[in-house]
Amino acid sequence: MTCNVAFIGLGVMGYPMAGYISKGGHNVTVFNRTKSKAEKWVSEHKGSKADTPAKAAEGADFVFTCVGNDDDLSEVTIGKDGIYNTIKKGAVHIDNTTASAEIARKLYKNSKAHGWGFLDAPVSGGQAGAENGALTVMIGGDQADFDKAKDKIDCYSKKMKLLGKAGSGQLAKMVNQICIAGLVQGLSEGINFGMKAGLNMEDVIEVISKGAAQSWQMENRYKTMIDDKFDFGFAVDWMRKDLKIAMDEAKNNGSLLPITELVDKYYGEVQEIGGNRWDTSSLIRRFRK
Repeated sequence: MTCNVAFIGLGVMGYPMAGYISKGGHNVTVFNRTKSKAEKWVSEHKGSKADTPAKAAEGADFVFTCVGNDDDLSEVTIGKDGIYNTIKKGAVHIDNTTASAEIARKLYKNSKAHGWGFLDAPVSGGQAGAENGALTVMIGGDQADFDKAKDKIDCYSKKMKLLGKAGSGQLAKMVNQICIAGLVQGLSEGINFGMKAGLNMEDVIEVISKGAAQSWQMENRYKTMIDDKFDFGFAVDWMRKDLKIAMDEAKNNGSLLPITELVDKYYGEVQEIGGNRWDTSSLIRRFRK
């Protein structure tokens, strides 16, 4: 069934995600802080643009947000021109931002108090996953809101799951980032070790990627890591933002993250050599100073 959809935030992830919702047959209105990005999106997809998040949300059955961090999310929701000033009762706000569980719970409480639904729904799969409409979506919130929104989320996902109450999606994304950090560091050490040992690492990866060492990171990043190229996907600056969210949450729930804390420091070293916008596989560059 065709619905009116607002999509706030047309970054590397949001731009193609909004496109897939439009391709799914829905009436999409977009907002982006950099107006030229919204104009470009409208020139490529069926839909319209609005000058503020509040304007975009007017009359929308579903409002998606995909912005940078907690502060950005607060601005586009409860800010002066935020969507919570105009979103209609009975609508559902689906937030694809990777943010804290705390703000997810805050927005859920606000939404329920005013008569609309809220789902925290961070995504994994990187730029390639967004461009291919094949993201994994981790969701927190109420079953009824999930049931209303799932076919819209399905436009850009290959796997989605409701994992519990509000904040559960963000907590699951923290688990995701914790696991990735350790995997990339292990892969960096392994590739560097093999190259120092004189092995042809493309041949080595061909073999070990079919065994117990296999991972998405290995399959998708080994070649560019060997070639010392890091312009593919999720940036170091954003990974450090995500890891800080996870480490802060760990202090709240009493869990230990010794490897995550160490890898976060390593990413800090990558930033120091100018790698802020390199993708996360650039951990291997630490061995090539």
